[in-house]
Amino acid sequence: MAKGGAGRLSERVSFFQRGEFQDQYGNTVSDWVLQFQTAASYQHLRGGEAVMAARLTNKHPLVVRIRTSTAARSVTAEWKLTDTRTGVEYAINDVTHDVDRTWIDLLCERGVVP
Repeated sequence: MAKGGAGRLSERVSFFQRGEFQDQYGNTVSDWVLQFQTAASYQHLRGGEAVMAARLTNKHPLVVRIRTSTAARSVTAEWKLTDTRTGVEYAINDVTHDVDRTWIDLLCERGVVP
């Protein structure tokens, strides 16, 4: 993925972490809690046999690149990502921090959010 300035970050994404709450009856329930929103860029994966097989089962893999920040550095594979404009949810499978500490690449997949 080519590195570039903020002009390449043309998408808007929201990050959610699962949180636990007590309902009105005192039961513990869990739900996704919005942590932060940021600009992002998408790189749709193509080519490999695993990628083609995933697409046949409506699981769309892609790499989402975001600029590093304190909030972004706390993202783990237990979180989910939502495209703010379309509402499409993605499971985060892997988080890779760039060696120059400017970018974070997230390997995500649509259709598998728990």
